[in-house]
Amino acid sequence: QVQLVESGGGLVQAGGSLRLSCAASGRTFGRYIVGWFRQVPGKEREFVAAISRGAGTTSYADYVKGRFTVSRDNDKNTGFLQMSSLKPEDTAVYYCAAKWQTFGSTLPSADTQYDYWGQGTQVTVSS
Repeated sequence: QVQLVESGGGLVQAGGSLRLSCAASGRTFGRYIVGWFRQVPGKEREFVAAISRGAGTTSYADYVKGRFTVSRDNDKNTGFLQMSSLKPEDTAVYYCAAKWQTFGSTLPSADTQYDYWGQGTQVTVSS
């Protein structure tokens, strides 16, 4: 099992940047895909980005591509989401999630495919 704790959210003006962190417990963090999702009240949780266990493969939703960068440091059991050129529509609670990665598997974008979740961190982008 793995426990996840997000941090780094806050209030930022449009055009600004934030870096979210996802700290994981356990010794097997490096065997998990890390995904990032976001949710606003009244809407379904949506995929943002994902990174493979070795960081060799990444995936992004079209609406963040070119602005957000997902990364990880397996030695520190931490995943990151660097967010730049933020827009008011990026305002949401951001969650990190983890899924055990088997050989040859792809990076899932469906939240139902992830097994472990953090508590979320609020990101608010003012116009």
